[in-house]
Amino acid sequence: MASKFSPLITIFFILLCTLHHNGEARDPFACDPKDVTTKNLPFCKVSLAISERVNDLIGRLRLEEKVNLLVNSASGVPRLGIKSYEWWSEALHGVSNVGPGTKFGGQFPGATSFPQVITTAASFNASLWEAIGRVVSDEARAMYNGGVGGLTYWSPNVNIFRDPRWGRGQETPGEDPLLAGTYAVHYVKGLQGTDGNRLKVAACCKHFTAYDLDNWNGVDRFHFNAQVSKQDIEDTFDVPFRMCVKEGKVASVMCSYNQVNGVPTCADPTLLKRTIREQWHLDGYIVSDCDSVGVFYSSQHYTSTPEEAAADAIKAGLDLDCGPFLGLHTQDAVKKGMLSEGDVNGALVNTLTIQMRLGMFDGEPLSQAYGHLGPKDVCNPAHQELALEAARQGIVLLKNNGPSLPLSPKHHHNVAVIGPNSDVTITMIGNYAGISCGYTTPLQGIGNYARTIHQPGCANVACSDDKQFGPALDAAHKADATILVMGLDQSIEAETKDRAGLLLPGLQQDLISKVADASRGPTILVLMSGGPVDISFAQNNHRIASILWAGYPGPDGGAAIADILFGAANPGGKLPMTWYPQEYLTKLPMTNMAMRPSQSEGYPGRTYRFYKGPVIYPFGHGLSYTHFVHTIASGPKLVSIPLNGHHHVNTTNFSNKAIRVTHARCGKLSITLHVYVKNVGSIDGTHTLLVFSTPPLGGGHWVPQKQLVAFEKVHVVAKAQKLVLVNIHVCKLLSVVDKLGIRRIPMGEHVIHVGDVKHHVSLQATTLGIIKS
Repeated sequence: MASKFSPLITIFFILLCTLHHNGEARDPFACDPKDVTTKNLPFCKVSLAISERVNDLIGRLRLEEKVNLLVNSASGVPRLGIKSYEWWSEALHGVSNVGPGTKFGGQFPGATSFPQVITTAASFNASLWEAIGRVVSDEARAMYNGGVGGLTYWSPNVNIFRDPRWGRGQETPGEDPLLAGTYAVHYVKGLQGTDGNRLKVAACCKHFTAYDLDNWNGVDRFHFNAQVSKQDIEDTFDVPFRMCVKEGKVASVMCSYNQVNGVPTCADPTLLKRTIREQWHLDGYIVSDCDSVGVFYSSQHYTSTPEEAAADAIKAGLDLDCGPFLGLHTQDAVKKGMLSEGDVNGALVNTLTIQMRLGMFDGEPLSQAYGHLGPKDVCNPAHQELALEAARQGIVLLKNNGPSLPLSPKHHHNVAVIGPNSDVTITMIGNYAGISCGYTTPLQGIGNYARTIHQPGCANVACSDDKQFGPALDAAHKADATILVMGLDQSIEAETKDRAGLLLPGLQQDLISKVADASRGPTILVLMSGGPVDISFAQNNHRIASILWAGYPGPDGGAAIADILFGAANPGGKLPMTWYPQEYLTKLPMTNMAMRPSQSEGYPGRTYRFYKGPVIYPFGHGLSYTHFVHTIASGPKLVSIPLNGHHHVNTTNFSNKAIRVTHARCGKLSITLHVYVKNVGSIDGTHTLLVFSTPPLGGGHWVPQKQLVAFEKVHVVAKAQKLVLVNIHVCKLLSVVDKLGIRRIPMGEHVIHVGDVKHHVSLQATTLGIIKS
């Protein structure tokens, strides 16, 4: 057909399309000011309350149109000027192209990739997590403005790293509920912005709940029924999600594939409607993990018909389906009377409200608050420097005999760099990553400080033969120092791939030991991994002077590793998970969800809070090139807990000595410790102050042996000291959970641990709140 436009106008439209594809312009999603048929409709009027606009829009939609909005690939409504939208984007540690909502290319060839979450968590630096979130949302908005990204990001993953074999443990902030929850709060705040009810991007805390098994010993996540006690739900699995919703004000929560106590999480009204929405007051939407509704119908056979599955999910509180299932079966569920159109409307209220809070119904995106962001704001030097700094802060020094580190460029001129992870790129960014702005491998980073002799030693991390051992041993014998970069990658631990054991793969241990024996200078072992590894052989080998854990340190991880090795940066990271010996797994099926040990079953319990056996490295372990000393300057010795009204304390058993949190007047009742941190070494350093509490004795085996109650990051120059204020909310952080799932505050003496220093504080119930020093 001949064009009805002049050649000049045709060229103009071609140019516009090219600009859009290359990421320079985006047409309005809805409420285009140029569309006279819709721009004056109430749902397009920014002056009205969002709730009014949402109700107006829903009132104009037909049932078929509503149903087509219940899925991640939501259809447009052309008659109302609304375009299609892809809800699924990912930003676990940088804008990713894992979800179909984001496409790299043109003026957006990549995005800043930060270290994998487990590495960043090791920094124990909440302000860093929030800063990363701000950078990621800047880049996400820039890509949205350029027409190549979405605004709804299904991140972060805040599941508890319960079992060391879990392939997705790398995506999480570790094994401690407070650490995971604090990470969630700050990363979400960074992503979503601080513009009141308006959102920069919409974050999502996932996967709710008790999800931490992918594929182990014939059991996969699509069929797993997690049998979880009320106690473990309350004091472990739900904690990060509750904090994410109540404190982080997250815009979304994702339900998981697994069942919990026989009910699929995405069909459980107790979890979705009563817990997330009614108890925690989620101001946002609930989305399924991808095809979860289809999974509980077809794989778990939870319902007999697809219409029942659709009805169960929506009535339970699900608002959006990642997958086609609700789009295919909801209309028939309504026709068959299993579901009302009002139920569908309720789901749409939650999703459309988020889109309006994002400004998607406010017309021209480039004229809005974040409309100035564009290609110049992606992969810029400041963002890449933050990613490098995050890697430096997350690297953990596990061992340093001598000390052998830091190395000196003056004395270590020739350095052997050995190992299957010594010159890797993609390995460093872990999973759920996008396309990085660029890479600095460990070999390249070390090469900035010394001449390198490179030998991989093994073809890959599987290290299935010793054919390349010889040249590696020769290199170690010639060099002034030897750096082995070993560990895991996504072929060993990943989504859908849990590990069978905790040892290094293949012949890696053999290579490390032989290189250490052959090395003329100090031997340094650097490990890349998401999960813990049993490297007791290396810890106990005096020929291996130092060990670093780098996690998956991001695209500039090689530079960060080198900066630590040669002393340009002082390590300050701490392990966010326990490193267990291989023997720990003997009586520990991944399918056993119990956190607490069982003597009768020989079950050891999980995480530092409940496991009392031998470890390779404990939770919170991490060395520095300097030494810090703690002194508690002041803190209360007695805290009275005021009770509500008629509640009294019955001291006949421990449960009654422990007051229900709901019976106490908690308010802002906190303990404040004044702690001096002194750097007694000769090198400036940033110290990670971890504060634990031990509840009073007498609570039985179900009380944690200790639990993290606070952490602070403080930079102290050599020979100086700083005063750190540590605030501990009594009801939130000194409480425990009984066997019925009830949170209680134990009366009696609590011990607060700050490093190797202890502070004793007694809690007592009273009708008046008293704090005494």
